[in-house]
Parts: sequence; structure tokens; C-alpha cells
Amino acid sequence: MLKIGKLTDYATVIMTFLAQNPGSVHAASELATVVGITSPTALKVLKILARAGLLQSQRGTKGGYQLTRPATQISMADILQAMEGPIGLTECGSSPGVCVRESQCSVRTNWQRISQAIGEALAGVTLAEMAAPPAQPLHFMKHRPETANAAGAAA
Repeated sequence: MLKIGKLTDYATVIMTFLAQNPGSVHAASELATVVGITSPTALKVLKILARAGLLQSQRGTKGGYQLTRPATQISMADILQAMEGPIGLTECGSSPGVCVRESQCSVRTNWQRISQAIGEALAGVTLAEMAAPPAQPLHFMKHRPETANAAGAAA
């Protein structure tokens, strides 16, 4: 199973909360409470997001964090790249030149295609959409190899 890291999950929840409360400044301790994490963990996530230019911080008694731009202009790819780095399922899928077998690899190009498709899918979902999910959940069909083989044999 492919998974994002816990800090990325926390970042998504924090960013979604901020998108639902545009223009408001929220203290790190408040955001930690909303997400249900410790203040040091929240601060770590907030600093990463701020360094990536997704959040701005304000100092002082009424200070805190807010989005740097509207939620419609922040994609899930932006958040994942800030937290995890380049989007790719394999090292060569996101950063060419890191694998010694790269020049002889028969699957590299397809891994890059898959990584690109995932990146494009993440770029196509905005933070605003995450903050206001659809009323009906999506239902995914599981791929059944035996069905695909039977259909291919019948054709």
C-alpha cells in the first residue's frame, strides 16, 4: 500500500482547517488542538509549510499562521511536495540520476509515467476542494485480473 507520512497527513488537516477559515490567523497551539497532535509536532509541520511558501506566520500576541494565497490556488501536489519532496513512486521516477542501474533499467520510463500521472492527479485537486468534500463519497471498483483476462479472451 502506498501511503503518505503522518506529518503530511497532519499538514493536510491543518491546511484544510485554515482553508475553511480564510483570512483568520490561528496560533500553533490552536492548530495542534484542532488536529489532535502535540504543539511541537504542529510547529514542525507549520515551519515546513511556511518554508515552502504555503503559510505565513505573524508574531505577537495576536500572531499565528494563515494561508499565503487562496485555497483555490493551492494544490494537493503543493502540500505533498512541501512535506515529502518530489512526487515519485521510485527514486528514478522523481529524481533522475540517483540509481546506478538507470541506463539499463527496462521499467524506468513506465515508473516515470506513473509518477507523472499521480503528480497530475494531485495537482488537479485544490485545497478548497479538500476543505469542501463532495456530499457523496466516491466508490472505487477493484481491478479483477480474472475479469480482464476473460474479457480479453472473449474478444
